[in-house]
Amino acid sequence: MSGDGGGLGGGTSVRPRVGAPVRTQGPPDRAGTLKDLSRPGRAGWSFPALDVPEVRVPAEHARQRPPELPEVAERDLVSHYTRLSQLNYGVDTGVYPLGSCSMKYNPKIAEVVAALPGFQRLHPQQPDRTTQGALELLWRLERALCEITGMARATLQPPAGACGELTGLLIMRGFHSKVGDPRRRIAIPDSAHGTNPASVRLAGYEAVHIPSDARGLVDVSALEKLVDEDVAGLMLTNPNTLGLFEEEIERITEVVHAVGGLVYYDGANLNAILGRCRPGDMGFDIVHINTHKTFATPHGGGGPGAGPVGVTERLVPFLPFPRVERGEASDTYRLETDYPDSIGRMHGFLGNFGVLVRAYAYVFLHGREGLKEVAERSVLNANYLAHRVKEAFPLAYPGRPMHEFVATARTLKEETGVRAMDVAKRVIDLGYHPSTVYFPLIVEEAMMVEPTETETRESLDALAEALLQAHREAHEDSDLLHEAPVTTPIRRLDEARAARHLKLRW
Repeated sequence: MSGDGGGLGGGTSVRPRVGAPVRTQGPPDRAGTLKDLSRPGRAGWSFPALDVPEVRVPAEHARQRPPELPEVAERDLVSHYTRLSQLNYGVDTGVYPLGSCSMKYNPKIAEVVAALPGFQRLHPQQPDRTTQGALELLWRLERALCEITGMARATLQPPAGACGELTGLLIMRGFHSKVGDPRRRIAIPDSAHGTNPASVRLAGYEAVHIPSDARGLVDVSALEKLVDEDVAGLMLTNPNTLGLFEEEIERITEVVHAVGGLVYYDGANLNAILGRCRPGDMGFDIVHINTHKTFATPHGGGGPGAGPVGVTERLVPFLPFPRVERGEASDTYRLETDYPDSIGRMHGFLGNFGVLVRAYAYVFLHGREGLKEVAERSVLNANYLAHRVKEAFPLAYPGRPMHEFVATARTLKEETGVRAMDVAKRVIDLGYHPSTVYFPLIVEEAMMVEPTETETRESLDALAEALLQAHREAHEDSDLLHEAPVTTPIRRLDEARAARHLKLRW
């Protein structure tokens, strides 16, 4: 289980005004980058003597000047990165309530399994007969994911959720092209993840935005008016980005299917419904799964990740190749590539195998009842935390949230001038990672919170106390929140400037 994150105890009455300073060790003059530590002639490496003839790089390929890499001793290198690690906040050190991102604790048993020599030392070009264990694992994982989502077959190739979106849309395009009915548009709700419209464009479609109604759900009457025989499909997550279950989901899928479209399930929020209901039973044709959000594989930094995509029976011919197939006569496994309608490869080999091993460990460690409990606890934790802070940060929409909730700081801004971003920065001072802010875009001063199922009640109480303290301080001393964070090595950044004036190299 994740800890309380420091700063405040589990529901204690101790409320420091400044908060919990970031933990640092070592001499203060060692701050800065490796370039600042660089001194000519220092090195933290050594190579063994060559045991092959030396070959010089041809002049046309040789560098004209040495690379400007930092020159540091091994001791300085280790000290630098260890110091930086002590400044980090992550899923192993505290609550990480980033709504929509599902930053779950990664169980260490999955790391142990992925590090087993038989998995870790495989080479992707080994013959099938020497990788039967790995192929069986992939086959069993595919079958489990299909059972969880209600799909017929799946590809494990996509290396991330966004690539899974593109894969699903290309499958959609392949299907419509095969039946001689190419279409131009994809419908997406106005609360959708930003990757949805981006994937739509990459797949060669145009996006049609479906508005939300007063409940924060898809406006079905508007959907009926906007979809026609030029709409290839609808992209939707359920529960939606507001953390609310689409109560008319069967009607929504019927509307799209009635015009010959397909319905795509964005798996961002699958964590909320594990074992309770399945996208396939709701009428979805294509499902992508973010293994980091649902099955606790490592998350962040752009990968490596995994975004498996499952499909109903009629779409199986369009899945990427190669696929793992199981022999009928015996428990042998092989890679098959002879699929004439396939959209082709979406990744080298079979995807990021080490990540898929971790997902396998998580799925089969929990089992059917365990995964159901994951969903139930995630919903319980989110509703408990929402109840604790509702007087200070009310829900943006009525209704009961599921695994995450979207609150608003709109009233706080009107009363004190303190915005959601100020609250987020102050929470950092109090020892916690803040929630997602200003998303989804349809909510003013949005605060999107997802505590996940792995947090204890004590952790949730402590986070609630930090949020409530920030709310009180906004009324008592708004400048404190405008200036936050004050305990971090780097004070508040200018996010707009950072986004517009990128510095990607020294």
